Amino acid sequence: MPLNKINLKEKLSKFSKHWSPRVIAEMNDYQFKLVKIKGEFIWHDHKDTDEVFIVIEGSMNIEFRDGIVNLSEGEMYVVPKGITHKTYAESECKIMLVEPKGIINTGETGSELTAPNDVWV
Repeated sequence: MPLNKINLKEKLSKFSKHWSPRVIAEMNDYQFKLVKIKGEFIWHDHKDTDEVFIVIEGSMNIEFRDGIVNLSEGEMYVVPKGITHKTYAESECKIMLVEPKGIINTGETGSELTAPNDVWV
C-alpha cells in the first residue's frame, strides 16, 4: 500500500488549462478530479449520476433553469442526476469534482469544451 499523500495545491500547480479536469485519485468506481474554471460552461446534465462540486479556491455559480447556487471557498454542492445545469466563474476558480469513472464533463451535450477522460496529474 503506497503511503503517498496527495497535495491539492501541488497538483493544481501542474496544469493551467480551464475546463479540463485532471484525475488525482480513485475510490471504488469514483474519481476525484481537480479542475480550474473561468468564464461560462455549457448547459448539460448527467442522466445516471450525481455530480459533486467542492470549491478549493475562488468562487463559482451553478445555474439551474429555476435558480442559481453560489459557492465560495470551502463550500460544496451536489447536483442531482438528470438536472440540467451550467457552471460559471467570473475569475479563475479551483474546484474538486467527485464522480464515477467515465463521466463526460459535458454530459451528452458535447461541445468544444468536452474534455478527455482519465487524464491524471
